[in-house]
Amino acid sequence: MLILFVRVIVLYLLVFFVLRLTGKRQLSELQPFDLVVTLLIADLASEPASNTGVPLIYGIVPILALFLLQQFISFLSLKSEGVRKLVCGQSVVLVSRGVVQEIALRGSRYTLSDLMEQLRSKDVFELADVEYAILETNGELSVLLKGPQQTPTYQALHIPSPEARPPFMLVQDGEIHHEALSQAGYDETWLHKQLKKGGAACIDDVFFAFLGSDGILHIQRKHETGGEAVYIHTEKKGTEKEK
Repeated sequence: MLILFVRVIVLYLLVFFVLRLTGKRQLSELQPFDLVVTLLIADLASEPASNTGVPLIYGIVPILALFLLQQFISFLSLKSEGVRKLVCGQSVVLVSRGVVQEIALRGSRYTLSDLMEQLRSKDVFELADVEYAILETNGELSVLLKGPQQTPTYQALHIPSPEARPPFMLVQDGEIHHEALSQAGYDETWLHKQLKKGGAACIDDVFFAFLGSDGILHIQRKHETGGEAVYIHTEKKGTEKEK
């Protein structure tokens, strides 16, 4: 039993590191070749993990061989467009200038119902709103709406845009993230003042608090202290306005 436990741990660590080294993409984003390698690695690991009669090396060597093969083909794909097309395939335009490409649909084994389902997953319910729809090599559908249906930008509206930066998570589960607070340009005194404005008596009462790029401080107290969410607009340092 101990031997079986150790074998499973060894194979788990091996598969984990091999898949970790192949990239960080999610399963839905894998190219067909990468998906095949992933499935084969899982299958090769299962037999020696459950059967002590199979030498452990019989699982390790094929897994490493598949990893090296995947890395080699990935390298060739980076260097050669022909290899990349052979391995990954090509994107297919299913809708062009508002017209559904019937031949492209058939070639991709796509029905009109499949197309509409994919469009709805992109929050597009009217086919007439679509200018282009492209089926990517990983199976995702990229959609470009017609001009009148597109969301206007700050530049198009000629209004100043907020600073483009990720939000700063200042407090999480009652703990202050000092590095994020420093990057945001504030200190603990300022933070405690804002938390009190948000109804939090102490830091332990706060479920989370983050400062968005729009200058709004989002505060939510823990469930046991009410669970209320409060938004405080920070116009400038030291100048706040509760919403």
